[in-house]
Amino acid sequence: MIVTLKNNTLSATITTLGAELVTLKKEETNYIWTIDENYWNKTSPILFPIVGKLKNDTYTFQNEEFTLPRHGFARNYNFEINHQTENEVVFSLKENNDTLKIYPFSFELQIHYTLSTSGLKISYSIQNNNDEIMPFSIGAHPAFAIHGDFNNHSLIFSNETETFESHLLENELFSGETIPIPSKNGIIALNYSLFEKDALVFRNLKSEELTIAYKDNPILKVNFRGFPDLGIWTKVNAPFLCIEPWYGHADESSTNGKLEDKKGIQRINPKEHFKCHFSIDIL
Repeated sequence: MIVTLKNNTLSATITTLGAELVTLKKEETNYIWTIDENYWNKTSPILFPIVGKLKNDTYTFQNEEFTLPRHGFARNYNFEINHQTENEVVFSLKENNDTLKIYPFSFELQIHYTLSTSGLKISYSIQNNNDEIMPFSIGAHPAFAIHGDFNNHSLIFSNETETFESHLLENELFSGETIPIPSKNGIIALNYSLFEKDALVFRNLKSEELTIAYKDNPILKVNFRGFPDLGIWTKVNAPFLCIEPWYGHADESSTNGKLEDKKGIQRINPKEHFKCHFSIDIL
């Protein structure tokens, strides 16, 4: 099922499958990429209860081993609609018999989309319905359409003094090594060679937002205030760029496999909840 939000300026469509953002339009321009399975079959999946890949796709919790696929399972389930108006919708996903076999926790994940005249706010709320601490990660993965020559695009970070070190992935796990990413005054000039070894992954940036620009003309802005990790990803020659705020990240190759020891893992106390949000503004 597709839900449509709209106002006099913008419109957005979200599918109940994965509560995934499908389009974000101003007039006739869609700022979310249109799926081409030659490159990728998603537009903006929700990453929960892990971000990235686990070593051997497995983890242990309280001495029991579980198998969990890359980026978790939320994107593969239909969400319920809790609330809907012309410009906002709240989706909800709870544990089921299948999720409990691979993630042994009772939870409620809510995704709240709010459309304004300038953009879209995406809020996450995770309720721990257990009598013990619940470890988790959550992340966004929106893919923005790239029109025109990729090399004419740039990323302008809000802090002009920002310098960039990307944490290297090897076979989708962090190797522990980093490489500097060329920039000037907080601006990264885009080219596909940046992504030949997978995503750029930045941790603890000074900046709280970035702007995608074409020939120095701003297109859209993503605010990721509070998120400790940021992934930026595309495939070589693909007409999209993903800007991915994360609470958590893939395993490191040296991991011991225990979920409670996983670097970047978040924790919610019993019967409490975790909230965060990011926003997209069309410029």
